[in-house]
Amino acid sequence: MVVHHFLGYLLDGELRERHRRTVELNLQFARFPYLKRLEHFDYAAQPGLDRRLIEELATGRFLYEGRSLVFLGPPGVGKTHLGIALGVITAELGHRVYFTTAIDLARRLTKAMAENRLHRELKNLTRPKLLLIDEVGYLALDATQASLLFQVICQRYEKKGAIILTSNKAFSDWGAVFAGDPIMASAALDRLLHRCTVINIRGESYRLKEKRQAAAHWVRSEGDGKEGQP
Repeated sequence: MVVHHFLGYLLDGELRERHRRTVELNLQFARFPYLKRLEHFDYAAQPGLDRRLIEELATGRFLYEGRSLVFLGPPGVGKTHLGIALGVITAELGHRVYFTTAIDLARRLTKAMAENRLHRELKNLTRPKLLLIDEVGYLALDATQASLLFQVICQRYEKKGAIILTSNKAFSDWGAVFAGDPIMASAALDRLLHRCTVINIRGESYRLKEKRQAAAHWVRSEGDGKEGQP
């Protein structure tokens, strides 16, 4: 009995260590620009955000359903924070996740096409359990880049691979995202929205709020410094 207990303890330790190494490798593979977690998200600053929905997404169920998540809203409201936090959870669940911005993805695929290895690059992008494409619409894509982004969306859709996408553009403006091609934009949205949860964040920018608070603090400090001066 004691031997069985000891062996079980050793096995548990080995499994924990193996999982730790897997998570570490997954986080390295993800290439997140920084690590963010859900517990650090300021829900009070975005009162319109459905916290229960975010907590449901944190279970990872959307990964197994091949569901897409689209975070929409102006810059600075926490879209990337939430996307990365869900990506970190994906890595901790033992799955591969890959982070990229839309423009970096387009440039990478354009280079692969020029070097006659586009098929391999597209295949690589279908392999991670989760693909996180940040800042869709922030920088203009040319016609070739837009077509390549469309191919990624199509291939992930066909493989039922989960995508998290963040954008500052309303869906009605996605013609501009796809280089002024409304037909391509419509086809991309048709695939994205088929199995999708859309989360609109309309709150105030964290960065603008912090700047305003810093400015107000500076004004108060200047005022306090002048008190008692002749």
